[in-house]
Amino acid sequence: MSTNDNRVDPVAHLTPDRWADANRALIRKGLAEFAHERLLNPQELGESRYKVLSDDGATEYRFTADRFALDHWQVYPDSISRHRGDEQLPLDTLQFITELRGSLGLSDEILPVYLEEISSTLAGTAYKSTKPRITSAELARAGFQAIETGMTEGHPCFVANNGRLGFGVDEFRAYAPEAASDIHLIWLAARRDRTTFTAGAGIDYETFVREELGDETVDAFASTLASRGLALADYLLVPVHPWQWWNKLSVTFAAEVAQQRLVYLGEGDDTYLAQQSIRTFFNTSDPAKHYVKTALSVLNMGFMRGLSAAYMEATPAINDWLAGLIAADSTFRAANFSIIRERAAVGYRHMEYEAATDRYSPYRKMLAALWRESPVPTLAEGERLATMASLLHVDHAGASFAGALIKESGVEPTVWLRQYLDAYLLPILHSFYAYDLAFMPHGENVILVLDERGAVSRAIFKDIAEEICVMDPTAVLPPAVERVRAEVPEDMKLLSVFTDVFDCFFRFLAATLAAEGVLNEDDFWRTVAECTRAYQVSKPELADRFAQYDMFAETFALSALNRLQLRNNKQMVDLSDPSAALQLIGDLVNPIARFA
Repeated sequence: MSTNDNRVDPVAHLTPDRWADANRALIRKGLAEFAHERLLNPQELGESRYKVLSDDGATEYRFTADRFALDHWQVYPDSISRHRGDEQLPLDTLQFITELRGSLGLSDEILPVYLEEISSTLAGTAYKSTKPRITSAELARAGFQAIETGMTEGHPCFVANNGRLGFGVDEFRAYAPEAASDIHLIWLAARRDRTTFTAGAGIDYETFVREELGDETVDAFASTLASRGLALADYLLVPVHPWQWWNKLSVTFAAEVAQQRLVYLGEGDDTYLAQQSIRTFFNTSDPAKHYVKTALSVLNMGFMRGLSAAYMEATPAINDWLAGLIAADSTFRAANFSIIRERAAVGYRHMEYEAATDRYSPYRKMLAALWRESPVPTLAEGERLATMASLLHVDHAGASFAGALIKESGVEPTVWLRQYLDAYLLPILHSFYAYDLAFMPHGENVILVLDERGAVSRAIFKDIAEEICVMDPTAVLPPAVERVRAEVPEDMKLLSVFTDVFDCFFRFLAATLAAEGVLNEDDFWRTVAECTRAYQVSKPELADRFAQYDMFAETFALSALNRLQLRNNKQMVDLSDPSAALQLIGDLVNPIARFA
């Protein structure tokens, strides 16, 4: 895809002022997160002032920071300056990374690709700064998708978190979530002998695709095939990201197209909006319809964002199994906890690429899709939705989205926080202790249901089949669900909570609320401890498990995410043995231990 309108300046967002602001913001994040992961060792200068030296000792970064629990560095962007001798230099993130490449462990092979990801992240930040400024208070009252596209930060831990290598600037404007552009998915007909469609209980293919696409569109696709002497009955319909078609499939799968194993049908009628995860789309024509998640061969945050046809096959069964487990459990029901199920999946197998690769190869992840339920039909009167990532959003004036919700609710900050924890943390704890089940419950994977006052009434988890794992080697699982079983060393099991929840989310939320003066840090972590203890008291039958996996342990291992990306930014984790890939760097003091 390309922009042919010469009146549109495709790089209007790349101005000196915006670039300088983006660099200051990203160096702030680099100092904070690299220090947190002990890649950098800031030296104290006194009165909350610190310095970091380049590898050769010639360049010095000075900044002001407050230190919070979990070794969190709240670095203040306006305080950062860069010095070499008597000269003060402009802030430049590419030079920052290069000057510290030894400290960061960047190899000759990884460094240029990482710099490219940093450049893309900076460009995305500059683009976001061109959008109208919306306060957190205004955003907190906005609609579900306005909040989704209004996020400015991305993953809170990763420094290079908007790499999207493969997108050109015109494609960024067309497909990036912050661009909020309407998107029409492309549809292909894929030969049934190379394509698998699987669906959850009660779903048949024909009814499902006609409900999603409409009879008129399906019949038009059938006519397109008939005009070529082909029959729709011999094919399955597959939704495709437009980028994937124009940049990958039309070339890399040219043999399949030429031999009519794949047939291009054109765009569907419905408009979609890209979500924070880039390759997942929300149906804006009919919000009650399913999300569509597509394969996208773009490198972003440590992985090529493809979808495996083989993986997709078991997806609906895994979701049905988990939904059944949740529905049958009184603790989950009491918390109003739910998931949005991935109800159907389709995947195409390219036999020649399969013969040439192992099962983890990006070449096997180029053509697949899934359909995920929309949370919109589940809303009661007065309820509204927001991605949980929004709780970490801070506007241009330094006001937080979470603080705005707390103010709107009219209740004490600890009361608001406890309601949120009962909706979000309690189901995570129960999953772990009752079922040895772990989610990947980061901000983008959770949707919060807010009541009319802005308080959290319940949480909805998503991205199920690719993210959950059952760590009990003796658990009885249906054959189709067996894939989610993972061998995890005993001493690392509880890291699924400590890392994903405490270090990668609560660490930021607690510091944001404290820095803003909304809720002090002690009260935040005391409330987390109270929620945890209340859950344990309610489940005396799990006392042995609580003792074995101690949420109130004095310390837990620091699992460093940026170190994974800095080591291998094309595949951070070996998917065949994910726990072996973790970079464990010493310990963190558990902030709820003192409230035991």
